[in-house]
Amino acid sequence: MCGIVGYLGQKSPVPLIVDSLRTLEYRGYDSAGVAYLDDESLLHVYKASGKLLNLEGILPNELRLPTLPAEVVNGHRNIGIGHIRWATHGAATNVNAHPHTGSRQEIALVHNGIIENFYELRQELQAKGHQFVSETDTESVVQLLEHIAETETDFSKVILKALQKLQGAYALTVISKKFPNHLYAARHQAPLVVGVGKDQHGNDEYIVASDAVAIVNHTNRLIYLKDGEIVEISPAGLRIMNLQGEQVEPVIETISTDPLTIDKKGYKHFMLKEIYEQPDVVRNSLTGRLQSVHQPIWILGDTPEQEQRFDKHLSAINRIVIIGCGTSYNAGLVGKYFIEELVQLPVEVEAAGEFRYRNPFISDRDLVITMSQSGETADTLAALRLSHQKGAKVLTLTNREDSSMAREADFVMPVRAGVEVSVAATKSFTAQITALYLLGLSLAEKRQTLSPEQLESLKSELLKMPARIESVLHNTEPLQVLARKYGQARDVLFIARGVNFPVALEGALKLKEISYIHAEGYSGSELKHGPIAMLDSNVPVVSVLTKGPVFEKMISNCQEAKAREARLIGITNTPIPNELRDTFEDILEIPESAEHFSPMLTTIPLQLLAYYMAEFLGKDVDQPRNLAKSVTVE
Repeated sequence: MCGIVGYLGQKSPVPLIVDSLRTLEYRGYDSAGVAYLDDESLLHVYKASGKLLNLEGILPNELRLPTLPAEVVNGHRNIGIGHIRWATHGAATNVNAHPHTGSRQEIALVHNGIIENFYELRQELQAKGHQFVSETDTESVVQLLEHIAETETDFSKVILKALQKLQGAYALTVISKKFPNHLYAARHQAPLVVGVGKDQHGNDEYIVASDAVAIVNHTNRLIYLKDGEIVEISPAGLRIMNLQGEQVEPVIETISTDPLTIDKKGYKHFMLKEIYEQPDVVRNSLTGRLQSVHQPIWILGDTPEQEQRFDKHLSAINRIVIIGCGTSYNAGLVGKYFIEELVQLPVEVEAAGEFRYRNPFISDRDLVITMSQSGETADTLAALRLSHQKGAKVLTLTNREDSSMAREADFVMPVRAGVEVSVAATKSFTAQITALYLLGLSLAEKRQTLSPEQLESLKSELLKMPARIESVLHNTEPLQVLARKYGQARDVLFIARGVNFPVALEGALKLKEISYIHAEGYSGSELKHGPIAMLDSNVPVVSVLTKGPVFEKMISNCQEAKAREARLIGITNTPIPNELRDTFEDILEIPESAEHFSPMLTTIPLQLLAYYMAEFLGKDVDQPRNLAKSVTVE
């Protein structure tokens, strides 16, 4: 989940790399580092544990300020690499921070991924005299490069021979003292993008990064490297080869992405801003797909031909399999409840990391839906590839149309949440369930499992949801009071039933992610099958009660918790009878809606409760410990 950057051009490399790393800090903030070659080809390395700010604090003043690009002198280029880390192998220390160098301090390397055979490589290289200083898997790679370079003078072949010995996932960027005007990068099962641009004097410049967001402020001409590709960049230009040493023709794409602007817009944290963006996120998701209750839904929003091809496949499927991790998994569960009831089509929801290792039964009559905010989640991407191998067509729901999953799927439905900076997902969850609602309504429309009147009613309800979300966001003071009241709790349970059961899971996930309070989500029906043993007067129980067939059942579950002295917080879209209100210590009412769409409203108070509790406790809301936004390793 680390972020990597490399630069070759006429600008000062360190300020540019640090700025680019700032856009990648969602990928990790355990440590950061930069390495660059000076005018005399001397290698300089700076790294610091903790956030990027710590690295900036140790950089000499002359490295912090950018210099204007100059004319090329004797072919010399400024060159450097940078890294932002989410720790896998080895603690978050200065020594384990990237860039890593070999024993001779001639080569520097940054890495995203996991080298699975690092221990064998380490033992082999130690036996040959290489001295290791870190606990990381990455150091094995740079030591291997240095060892091969002892007898191989062509550095492209050094890279090639090293990669042929690696097992696992990697995106690498490498510089060498012996080749001061050359930047090398390689990819295998980890994203890597090359930006091709020109500075203000017309000099060529190149930026390599884990994500296009680190590049688009400099150029919109990108090369998306494929697995097993190696790129060599020098004053002579750029060339790509594969692991067999064969030349590959670069494919440069021009993207329309505007320069990335990360702005809190007056909010204290990005998470709070993104929670408040959700009404517009839903509007954006509906635009062009659901125009009115009388028009059919257009799922993909690309071309009529693409939509027709998707419709043809939908008509032939007999099962849907939704695959995701974390918040995306919870969103998939909401989709399961909705689609199965409306379309009468079996829907299975799978945790991606389990799906890929159990030889699942998948056929060409299945529609597999992979869900990932970033489109780079390693387990979900592997599940997509496995589904293709088994003959299924794949629809990807993602917030990133330029991601690996979007490029490899048969169909892509952008969820249109916009840039989500906070590690804890909020608006992307709402965007994902909106997309699944649209898919379910479209299937019901095509398969005629609902009457025209039922469809119009549901479409009308969905179109009203942005305004209803806004009404919830206009009344947050009670949630701030609840956060202060329960902020010292050590354990919190979330319970719900039916379509809101996934909301209980998501509410618990949000709370534990950013406040570090132990929280669990359960179906209310499961409370008495074990979790009720946890309950006493110190345990708040957040209960989601919505109008519908399980409302009375949920009341009973709440009374069971109350009988064990638990402190009940009720979040409801329907009045609770006066004789039952004393079951709850606190009640928060939200607007009524069709039960199918209630998760779009019930999730908002849970997001805000988690946010205000974390803020009350003084936690780092946007960058919680041990987490990263884009999980690109297993």
